[in-house]
Amino acid sequence: MQGLQKIGYRRGGTAAMLLVTLALLGACEKKEEAAAPVIRPVRTITAEVQQEASGIALTGEIKARQESAHGFRIGGQVVARLVDVGDTVKKDQPLARIDDRDQKNQIRAAQAAVTAARAEVERAKPQEERQRQLLASGYTTQVQYDNALKLLRSAEANLESASSSLKLAQDQLKYTVLAAEFDGVVTATGVEAGQVVQAGQMVVVVADPDQREAVVGVPETRMRTVPPDFRVDVELVSNPAIKTTGKLREVSPIADPVTRSFTVKVSLDNPPPEMRLGSTIRASGSGQVANTVSLPPSAVFERDKKPMVWVVNPADKTVAMKPIVVLRNDTDRIIVSEGIASGDIVVTAGVMKLSPGQKVALQAPAAK
Repeated sequence: MQGLQKIGYRRGGTAAMLLVTLALLGACEKKEEAAAPVIRPVRTITAEVQQEASGIALTGEIKARQESAHGFRIGGQVVARLVDVGDTVKKDQPLARIDDRDQKNQIRAAQAAVTAARAEVERAKPQEERQRQLLASGYTTQVQYDNALKLLRSAEANLESASSSLKLAQDQLKYTVLAAEFDGVVTATGVEAGQVVQAGQMVVVVADPDQREAVVGVPETRMRTVPPDFRVDVELVSNPAIKTTGKLREVSPIADPVTRSFTVKVSLDNPPPEMRLGSTIRASGSGQVANTVSLPPSAVFERDKKPMVWVVNPADKTVAMKPIVVLRNDTDRIIVSEGIASGDIVVTAGVMKLSPGQKVALQAPAAK
């Protein structure tokens, strides 16, 4: 009986060990399965480098390089505007006048103050001379002489102040006449006779027609295509046969808040007379030739505020991030100027689910 029990215990122990062994083998298999790398299916394209000439082809208008909005230095009521739009003016030619009665009254008051101050000087000066002579002879005191000298210095200071007030009043009278700062043509007017204006308010705009330039608005996406040495061909929209050339003169550092475009000014080389101020023109030109790669927007993502793409290593089918330089964003393509070489395999779908070094399975290429 005891022998049978021992045999039963041995069989039970063997069975238990067998179950433990099977459990351990199952756990190992699960760990191996969990450690297996996840292979992500992705769509890709093979990069093709193309040469692209940077350039623009935009419409704009002819404007004067020198243009000034003339306004009075003082406020008042306009009594006459002496020019109209289109009039040719010369430097210092009167453009408008405001009522000058107040300024003339100020001049009269300032002249009276100067006369009174001069009389005080003429009265105090002999007294100071007499006290100086008496002091030298010992017939007066130092205090009396000092008082006479103070009266003379005070009178002279009052005369200087009155003279300055008279000069200021005379200048104010001159400011009642608005004169042209340079030779030019009137392009706009802002007031009519009888209107009350403030100091600095635009009354007349004068432009120099001899210094013309082309002004165009370049979209933000095209700004990278405008190099500093940009040469431009300019032609009239109404008559393309009338044309000239020019070079980039100025690029606005701030985009227009309404159009979101940057103002670009082009100096013209001997513009023909037909290119009048306000004429609509077409400006076109090309800059340096650049090597670019065209990618679908889904291929590009941002990391640390920098544009990136995933590039597949064909040897082991793993991906790595590469920073790129975007030349411009077209409607349905992103043009890259740096960061991608010809033949690179770029991931175009599934970019947000990848991590560096991850294995991928290449699917059918995305349509270009």
